[in-house]
Amino acid sequence: MDLHVATKWETAVLAGGPADGLRMRVAGRPSVVQVTCPCQVEDPADGVQVAALYVYRRRLGARDEPLMYGYDSASP
Repeated sequence: MDLHVATKWETAVLAGGPADGLRMRVAGRPSVVQVTCPCQVEDPADGVQVAALYVYRRRLGARDEPLMYGYDSASP
């Protein structure tokens, strides 16, 4: 089965936070989307990488595209 045919992709927009206005495509209407931004590490040990994590939650009640996700400053 071809997942590209079976999966319904919808446009979503992020509101607020560091990814404000970002448009993307999601499948399955996830309730939470995580956005990561790489951080610079001084003298990383053994190739360690650090990323800042930002959480966006889907606004309930959306029936049509685009789905809206609002920045959750209290998470994670």
